[in-house]
Amino acid sequence: MKDTDSNSERSPELRRNFSTWSMLGLAFAVLNSWTALSASLSISLTSGGSTSVVWGLVTAGICNLCIAASLAEFLSAYPSAGGQYHWVAVSWPKWVPILSWITGWINVAGWVALVATNSLLSSQLIMGIIASLHPSFESQRWQQFLVYIGFTLGAFVINAFGNSILPTVYRGAFIWSIGGFAVVSITILACASPDYNSAYFVFCDFVNKTGWPDGIAWLLGLLQGGLGVTAFDSVAHMIEEIPNPRSEGPKVMVYCVGIGTFTGAVFLIVLLFVAGDINAITSSKAGPLLQILIHATNNTAGAICLLMLPLVCLAFATTSVMTTSSRMIYAFSRDGGLPASRWLAQVHPRLGLPLNGLILTTAVVIIFGLIFLGSSSAFNAIVSSSVVALDLSYAMPIAVNCLRGRNLLPPRAWHLPSGMGWLADILGLSYIALTTVLFLFPPGRPVTGSSMNYCIVAFAIIVIISVGHWIIHGRKHFTGPREISS
Repeated sequence: MKDTDSNSERSPELRRNFSTWSMLGLAFAVLNSWTALSASLSISLTSGGSTSVVWGLVTAGICNLCIAASLAEFLSAYPSAGGQYHWVAVSWPKWVPILSWITGWINVAGWVALVATNSLLSSQLIMGIIASLHPSFESQRWQQFLVYIGFTLGAFVINAFGNSILPTVYRGAFIWSIGGFAVVSITILACASPDYNSAYFVFCDFVNKTGWPDGIAWLLGLLQGGLGVTAFDSVAHMIEEIPNPRSEGPKVMVYCVGIGTFTGAVFLIVLLFVAGDINAITSSKAGPLLQILIHATNNTAGAICLLMLPLVCLAFATTSVMTTSSRMIYAFSRDGGLPASRWLAQVHPRLGLPLNGLILTTAVVIIFGLIFLGSSSAFNAIVSSSVVALDLSYAMPIAVNCLRGRNLLPPRAWHLPSGMGWLADILGLSYIALTTVLFLFPPGRPVTGSSMNYCIVAFAIIVIISVGHWIIHGRKHFTGPREISS
């Protein structure tokens, strides 16, 4: 692909603050697999039960590891904060404008929705704590919405005014997460001994309370596993802020998925062994995770103390996801992909970060949360939106690479052998195709106006805005991304 004025190479504007370890910390804080998986247990406990919790994660982990390995090739060849929309462009120059435009919009939407997902998971844990301390308390949606806004604004403040300490924060987040995983696992195993559930219950028990046929119900439960191991492209969107990006970035991307899948699987298995009665868990006002901790420790105060470990992890996750979302908005706006791109692409001269991208992320996340006020299935809708959008953005460069014969990328530090590359690409694309359709389904039947999955509505709004902006501006002025020198 020859350089032109529109895609000429330029130097990065963001400071290279992040070491490999701090970047791994950020990536693992974004995935935050064991915390996200345990906080979202309600998705699969009624949609496949233990078999969906454990084997759904194994399935999602293997498929996402294939996707991460495939995208790592692109990251090694083209380390740009644009990530997927940049890789689509260099893989098929003939279709650069429209393919980059679609991929960029989908990826931006996915990252903003993921910020909303983390804020929502955090607010659920807070409301569960209140319910466990005050059994007569009846939670209202507006109350949880206020907690949701609080987590979102907290993440904004840390990102806006703590940019220089973010690498240290994310190294700390990695240590806190791994340490919290070990402390909670060992504590609940010791406290629950010898009152464990059977191995059959942990690995083979099947539950279906969705109203869907059993096979569909189990597949819908994959949403929990998909959430726990997605968003590894955070490494790509922060790549302009680490040294040696072509060699270090791909390793971090793959490592974080592997570590997340392993720790997540171990933690979920531990939770199921000490869970007790499944019906008590699914019906508890405290929420599945806190109820399991209460049952294991037989002490509400002790369980809440243990819950602080994953809750702080979720606060780290909300902050790190917002960091990545703002960088994605900055990168796409830098190439003219969003409305008000000139404003969104500005780097604050004193803070050294895309402050306007942070402001947009925060505003849209708060608006996104309004879905929660009107829908009983808003949790599934918000989670589905983030997972589906991110997966679709992963599929675009992989699909283009396959259609072009997998031989267009230049020599690079990370390279999959031909057979392994084709296997990873096909398995990853098959998983994305299946889950994209399934995750748009309502979580249960019968379907009513308040219980439908409004993920499809959110996508329709994004498509309408994207198409409108393309007709008005994009088709005349958008020429795709410009390369960034490393």
